[in-house]
Amino acid sequence: MADGDSFDRQLETADDEPAARETAPALTELWERRIGRRGLLKGMRNAALLATVASAPLALAACDDADETRSAAAPEKPNPTRFKFPEIEHGVDETHHVARGYRAEPILRWGDPVVKGAPEFDPMNQTAAAQRRQFGYNNDYVGFVPLPYGTEASDRGLLCVNHEFTSDPVMLPGIAGKDPREVLTREQVDVTMAAHGGSIVEIRRDGDGNWRPVPDSDFNRRITALDTPMEIAGPAAHHPRMRTGEDPVGGTVIGTFNNCAGGITPWGTYLMAEENVNMYFMGDPEGHPEADKLKRMGIPTTMYGWGRFHKRFDISQEPNEPNRFGWVVEVDPLAPDAPPKKRTALGRFKHEGCESIVARDGRLVVYMGDDQRFEYLYKFVSRDPVDPVNRAANADLLDYGTLYVARFDEDGAGKWLPLVYGWGPLTEENGFHSQADVVIDARLAADLVKATPMDRPEDVQPNPLTNRVYVTLTNNSKRGDDQTDKVNPRAKNQWGQIVEITPFAQDHAEECFGWDMVVLCGNPADETTGATWNAETSENGWFACPDNLAVDKAGRLWVATDQGRAWPEVTGSADGIFALETEGDYRGTGRMFFRVPVGAEMCGPCFTPDSTTLFVAVQHPGTDGTKSFKGFERASTFEDPATRWPDFRDDMPPRPAIVAITREGGGEIAS
Repeated sequence: MADGDSFDRQLETADDEPAARETAPALTELWERRIGRRGLLKGMRNAALLATVASAPLALAACDDADETRSAAAPEKPNPTRFKFPEIEHGVDETHHVARGYRAEPILRWGDPVVKGAPEFDPMNQTAAAQRRQFGYNNDYVGFVPLPYGTEASDRGLLCVNHEFTSDPVMLPGIAGKDPREVLTREQVDVTMAAHGGSIVEIRRDGDGNWRPVPDSDFNRRITALDTPMEIAGPAAHHPRMRTGEDPVGGTVIGTFNNCAGGITPWGTYLMAEENVNMYFMGDPEGHPEADKLKRMGIPTTMYGWGRFHKRFDISQEPNEPNRFGWVVEVDPLAPDAPPKKRTALGRFKHEGCESIVARDGRLVVYMGDDQRFEYLYKFVSRDPVDPVNRAANADLLDYGTLYVARFDEDGAGKWLPLVYGWGPLTEENGFHSQADVVIDARLAADLVKATPMDRPEDVQPNPLTNRVYVTLTNNSKRGDDQTDKVNPRAKNQWGQIVEITPFAQDHAEECFGWDMVVLCGNPADETTGATWNAETSENGWFACPDNLAVDKAGRLWVATDQGRAWPEVTGSADGIFALETEGDYRGTGRMFFRVPVGAEMCGPCFTPDSTTLFVAVQHPGTDGTKSFKGFERASTFEDPATRWPDFRDDMPPRPAIVAITREGGGEIAS
């Protein structure tokens, strides 16, 4: 880990395939068996899925078993889709680009004051005391809670932002060419811990239509890995496997980290998903009482040296501490003094998103992905219905319900398999002695019930207007040739795909569903990728490595991409936001709307209720793949970054930031 590029390369490879286990066939293999090679053509239509889902006997039978762009505007051509904006071009440079006619303004940067009394950002003199009051580092998920709460207001609200990880060689001065795990001081380690977690910031639209933070708002809050106490709730609370020397009752844990995607509940709470928690632990697993269980989570994969100064991150000193991470954390942004709660009923794995929708009978359904190669898709169905009037009645709704994992069948149907103690193989004979064991070892439970392994399931976004659910499968370069056959062209899948799920009877609480592909990503001009797009997709509209998703007011799907350092060979273009048509004759048509600066990942995206603002998150600018950036062609560091976005000042390093995109003159995005 000698430089910024190698540091982030190791961060990426930290999610390699875990220990081998017996699983069901991979999703892409199933789909290709189903439709055959003839299905790998441009111009995909949705008739097949509609026919499948409309056929109740088929589904039931399966259930029985189962700032403005400066130079990036693309040449204009007729646009038949529902997305009305001039497309921008693929490319890569030091800044961001957005479609002509739109403004893209950074409104919150790493180090900006958040909590009252926070100092101004000084990158050369970073302290933990300052950082725990300032906007954190790599911003991933963005949620918006309107104010006053309970209204559809779109001019004032709370931004809820996850801070996933730190890119230490680009964040901290004086460590270029060194291994951060070994050279950071106690103060620097604490700075990075304070930069993890989340921020809740009130923002308002001014008289000119510009979004501005409210620096003295009583709602503003930092949640950190360093010092934020959290309650452990649900079936794993107080279990012996959750107890440590500092918490002998297993009911309280300090902090949260590697918070990737998330969600906002119908009652306005903020869900933070803990993802690659394995990277924060050190120590020798040999002789550990749960060595096999640690291995299934990839623990330890030491990417941060926190355990040098904080013994709870050394598994030889606190063997149960890893069990206290890998959960969904619920935070009430309207109650800044209320402790966050880790909702263990939703299972422990490498959570990507946790987006929710209300089922027909009023119960809440939360969809979640486990972001690692060959991992699974999950959902949680609450025991009790959501109370739409009394939000306090929903305070513990996420502690009681059923966790499921998905199995996809060859005929286009599928089944949600319950992960419930005593059901099927989830018994004492297989090491499960209670529901606490099931949720702590959700991956092992999913292995046993033969869920379908997938190509890095990341965001899972229900569309409330159509009741369909969209799943991004980012990529899976680890799938070997021996896992393919003549109808499986996606071995070493670098490009990913997007799956559409339709719940049986249009009810998200049902255990049966139909499924289909929307697109197989990659360059359609390169036959070796096996990509499928609608023929109306331009040379700039296709993309690879879909990650985060958003649905706008009109029910249209928007996709953020994450190629990591592989962008030079995967697309040759920086990541961005793409509009993707999912309905009618133009289903499978992509259009490029926004592009990040070199080395950045595209995260977010989040609309205001009226769809007049799209918030997006640009994280780790100037980091990924900079050795392939023409004219720079070296590792990026704090002292020598590939870009100084968004400030472009010699005394400022690159800063992850939240960008507000609005239409010049006002109006809904892309309408």
